[in-house]
Amino acid sequence: MATNSHPSPYEAPELYDRVFEHFTDDLAFWLDEAKSAGGLVLEVACGTGRVLLHLLAQGIDADGIDLHAPMLDRLRAKAAARNLSAHVTQADMRDFTMPRRYRRVFLAFNGFAHCEEIDDQLSCLRCCREHLEPGGALVIHMSYPSQSYWLGPDGERVLEAELPNEQSGKTRMWDTRTKHRVTQRQDSFTEIEETDAAGAVVRTDGFAVTQRWVYRFELELLFHTAGFARWDIRGGFAREPLERDDQQMLAFAWRE
Repeated sequence: MATNSHPSPYEAPELYDRVFEHFTDDLAFWLDEAKSAGGLVLEVACGTGRVLLHLLAQGIDADGIDLHAPMLDRLRAKAAARNLSAHVTQADMRDFTMPRRYRRVFLAFNGFAHCEEIDDQLSCLRCCREHLEPGGALVIHMSYPSQSYWLGPDGERVLEAELPNEQSGKTRMWDTRTKHRVTQRQDSFTEIEETDAAGAVVRTDGFAVTQRWVYRFELELLFHTAGFARWDIRGGFAREPLERDDQQMLAFAWRE
C-alpha cells in the first residue's frame, strides 16, 4: 500500500531487485520444502521471482501470483533471460482463482504482512486453503515482532542495506519507520539512494508501504478460523522451535 502520496516500492521492480535480490538465506528452505511436497507449488506474492525463479531453475513445477504488474513484468523478463517458463498471474492474495491445485502454497518474505485487516488476513488464508490439495500445506514466513523491534528507532532515518552499484558507488536503502504497537502496524518511508564512486548522491527514490505484524497465537487463531485442520509454528529456516522473539517465524498449516 502506498501512503502520503509516495508510490509503492512494488511499482519500481528494478530498484527493488537492487536491494533484495541478494537475499538468499531462505532459498534452500523453500527448495527443500518444494521438493518434499511431492507436487505442484504456488507462490503467493511472488514479486520479481527471487524465490519462484530459484524453484523453477531446480525443476520444480511452480506457479506464482502477485498484485503488482511491474513486478511480474520484471519476473517474466528475468525468466526469459534464463530460459525458464514462468506461469504467473496478476491477482490479489485475498481473492484469486487458479486452475490448478497445489501441494504447497508459499507466502515468503513477509508477504502476509500486507494483509492489514483481520478480514484481509482471513480472506487470504481461506483463498490459499481452497487452492491446496487434500494433505497440502500453506507455508508462511514472517519476521517476529520482537521487543527490540518495537523499542528500536521510531521516526528516524536508519540505514537498512548498502550494496555496490554499477557506478562503482553504493546503493543504500534507508528506512524511516513509524510503529504503532497497539495496532501492530508499521508505516515505512523507504529511500533507495545511489552514490557514485566519489560517494556523492546521484539519485534518491522514495516509497511508502504499510505492514501489519502478527504473533504466534494470533496466527494460530487465524488458521483455526480460516478452516485449517492443523498447524505448526517454527522458529527459523532450520525449522527449530520458536522460543525467542528474535527468531524468524515459519508457519505450516495443513488443509486436511
